[in-house]
Amino acid sequence: MNRRRLLQLAALPPLGFSLADAADSPHPRSGKEGLSPTLNAYSFLEPLNANLADPTTGIDLFGVCDFCAQHEIEAVDLTGYFFPGYPKAPADDYIARIKRYTRDRGIAISGTGVKNDFATADKKVRAEGVALTKRWIEVAAQLGAPVVRVFAGPQQKNPRDWQSAAGGAPREEVETWMAEALLECAAHGETYGVALALQNHGDFLSNGPDHLSLLKRVNHAWCGALVDTGKYFTDDPYADIALMVPHAVNWQIKETLGSKLKTPPTDFRKLVKIIHDGGYRGFLPIETLAMGRKDYDPAAEILKALKAMREAIAEMDLP
Repeated sequence: MNRRRLLQLAALPPLGFSLADAADSPHPRSGKEGLSPTLNAYSFLEPLNANLADPTTGIDLFGVCDFCAQHEIEAVDLTGYFFPGYPKAPADDYIARIKRYTRDRGIAISGTGVKNDFATADKKVRAEGVALTKRWIEVAAQLGAPVVRVFAGPQQKNPRDWQSAAGGAPREEVETWMAEALLECAAHGETYGVALALQNHGDFLSNGPDHLSLLKRVNHAWCGALVDTGKYFTDDPYADIALMVPHAVNWQIKETLGSKLKTPPTDFRKLVKIIHDGGYRGFLPIETLAMGRKDYDPAAEILKALKAMREAIAEMDLP
């Protein structure tokens, strides 16, 4: 997979759009050597869900965009779950409103994401996941977002138990049916100028070699990796991250290496050097999690991680 070519292609305006829409494509305006820490809206999970249940509470996607503008965050991943009516596509007027809202504030929409399950033995569920992903590829094209994040699966209480979801099928067989689904989605993405970003979510994909193996089986220029820095459950997650940097089209930068408080905190300086040395240039969305903290304040945690990432990038010792 040629990551540089994939990013170049993903930055082009989607088919059917005017050249003016190319302004929505993510090109970091700051940061040493083209690296810019940004935001994944999922960091505001609880207030976003509260707002969906009762619009007088919490925060909506427009509020997340205001937060980005206030703190000079250049881009935001707007997770599909938080759009009204998900999993249906949002209304055209809603898409137009949020697209204009971000543009007026100088914010790029760097991606969106869906809940799919390609690990299940149920062909109907896999087919529904393909249809969902295709639908949101088209939404992403309307938004001017260059990537749609997808999971391998499964979607269940214990996502690491993919064997149960797969009905006991061997790993190679499961990888084959995943690749078929992902290939169909990637081909649809190519049509709309939107790349597929396959996330390691600690499920079927919990280490770098497995992540890379599935991408190689898909073998499509419009399917790359979303590297979740907190979901490689190995002795040395930094090695897994380094392996996947050349294949990355998007990121989720986590506070800890295991997405839990008991796991080691992320060494942002080490992480930034790995990302830079691996050749990635672009946005680096931060995604903070409650991780069981009753006093979790997403705004405070985001700003803490943002400061650490910005400092790590600024202090990078380049030749």
